[in-house]
Amino acid sequence: MSVITISRGSYSRGKEVAEKVASELGYKCISRDILLEASEEFNIPEIRLIRALHDAPSALERYTHGRERYVSYIRKALLQHIQKDNIVYHGLAGHYFLLDLPNVLKIRITSDIEERVKEEVRRENISEEKARYILKKDDDERRKWGLRLYGIDTWDSKLYDMVINIKNLSVEDAADLICRAVRKPNFKTTPKSEKMLDDALLAAKVHAALVKLSPKSIVTADDGVVRIGDPEVSLDIKNDAYNEIKKIAENVEGVKEVIISMNKKTDDHHAVNPFHNI
Repeated sequence: MSVITISRGSYSRGKEVAEKVASELGYKCISRDILLEASEEFNIPEIRLIRALHDAPSALERYTHGRERYVSYIRKALLQHIQKDNIVYHGLAGHYFLLDLPNVLKIRITSDIEERVKEEVRRENISEEKARYILKKDDDERRKWGLRLYGIDTWDSKLYDMVINIKNLSVEDAADLICRAVRKPNFKTTPKSEKMLDDALLAAKVHAALVKLSPKSIVTADDGVVRIGDPEVSLDIKNDAYNEIKKIAENVEGVKEVIISMNKKTDDHHAVNPFHNI
């Protein structure tokens, strides 16, 4: 039993490939489900969640931390689904949230830009020039998002176990390659990978609970022991922040112990990736 994530650009036939793979393997295929679940649980309009995962960060969001909150909620929802195993996920940012999990086969689907332009023209009834502009802007925004929030380039092939150029392959061909790969022992769910996912999910739940108070927190978990570090909280306000953070974290189901570390006050307010450890 395994998990497959498929990263794709617009009109790259990635959705068709994902659905074909899920059908062949008998897996559940999910995408927008994650956004809807996060939207419902945290009472946030779906369009805000989409923009949080699609648009490059704006100057305003870098101050309000809206993006960190939305990404935290989406990550939690995705990990909850992944815990059920036998999943094909072709939504946004799966390759980020599941980067270190060994039982996840990570796929990137690429397509010829001219074919993508033709499809955009056909579906939207617009000029080739406008279609090309839209696709380029879409690709650039997604790339900037990854670089700004994670320091990771979505075009970097090292992020994926397999990169498939669909230009000379049919959907069936691409699905066959993926199905063959995921049946390899390397991607089978094991007790070790299950523990890693359980720890990642608990850390995600705690971060989602804390994110309004402490959006830059780094949260890790190991067998119910949760460690929280926040580079934006100094020892000068430790007593005010400590009790509230600890109380919130302890109320998350599955947490056995909370260990909080806060940095000494410094003039260097370096922004730390809130999801550096999963």
